[in-house]
Amino acid sequence: MLKSISMAALGLALALAQPAMAQRIGANSGVKLAEENGAPVEGPKPIAGTKAFESPIPFFKDLKPWDPNYKAPRTAWGKADLQGVWSTASLTALTRGGGRGGANIDTLVIPPEKVNQLLDGAQYTQAARDSQKRTDPNSGVFTDRNPDAGYNAFWIDPGSEYGRVNGEWRSSWITSPANGQIPYNRAGNAAAGSRMNAATTVNNTGPEVRTLGDRCLVSFANQGGPPLTNAMYNNNIRIVQTPTHVMLEIEMNHDARIIRIKDDAGAVKPLPDQIEQWFGDSLGWWEGDTLVVETRNPHRLQARGRIPLSKEGKIIERFRRVSDVEIDYTYEVIDPISYTQTWTGQMPLRFSKEQVYEYACHEGNYALPGILVGMNEGRDTALEADGE
Repeated sequence: MLKSISMAALGLALALAQPAMAQRIGANSGVKLAEENGAPVEGPKPIAGTKAFESPIPFFKDLKPWDPNYKAPRTAWGKADLQGVWSTASLTALTRGGGRGGANIDTLVIPPEKVNQLLDGAQYTQAARDSQKRTDPNSGVFTDRNPDAGYNAFWIDPGSEYGRVNGEWRSSWITSPANGQIPYNRAGNAAAGSRMNAATTVNNTGPEVRTLGDRCLVSFANQGGPPLTNAMYNNNIRIVQTPTHVMLEIEMNHDARIIRIKDDAGAVKPLPDQIEQWFGDSLGWWEGDTLVVETRNPHRLQARGRIPLSKEGKIIERFRRVSDVEIDYTYEVIDPISYTQTWTGQMPLRFSKEQVYEYACHEGNYALPGILVGMNEGRDTALEADGE
């Protein structure tokens, strides 16, 4: 999916630690619906048939609870085969609570009788409904200066359901602590907000102060992990295995995580601390049919994102295939420097019939030079000022 995102939408989204939302048509948006004028509006007619669209991933509602006796297919060298394209798309978000993503409910498990009610009120659901309404072509363009107005719903692909884990509808991917929030301590909270704080307050002198998403260096929504997350689009991950390595190709920003597999002789060892890689140093091993991955020492710029990780911290991920179309992905974030406790999460990956195509990130090509030119002209290029 060749998409780029507006700098304003990205900036505010990162400030709130959430992906940007689609444009909503509101009373103050400056755009009027055709129905409000009481007159018909001529326009293009749909040409797609009723069976023109087939979902490339199975719907959560159609998936059965996991079979405890399921046997994963094998690679040529005898390990569980995790290969293919998998999707993290879902309306369930990392954290809980309608104001910060996820379902607006306090409990981890969404009662079945509340699923449709919460789904109907979800922000992405409302944006999808808006996209089906005809607007009055004479009403002009959006004038509300909404920084989330980077897209209408046509351009996003967040998923249409809350996530379902082994038959349970989930309100967040975080499973502990019980409130479904990241348990930052003071140092972790400062690290999580440091780069966006610089982008919104510093009189810019160069690209270094901008966020990693602005600079097209890594995905802006932590979709490459660790741990893996989901966002409003580009939620595909391709897994490729060899006897000695596993690669996670992340659609968002064409990131690639390389996991080295430990051997029995102990020849595969952690890299020296001086070598800071994007996504950290990941070592993997097999525990039965579960791929276990331990990651430490990410690049110092990436270590200051939404999920900070200190030099003393580590993240342990587990990938276990539980059906032909699902991988059970779980993780632990262990870092007493950044968090008040170890926190955990669980997210199902669903098999997709799609391929992963190159992601085109144009912020670094176009918007960032514009910001720097504005600074040279004496403009204030901090967010919410005249630069953006």
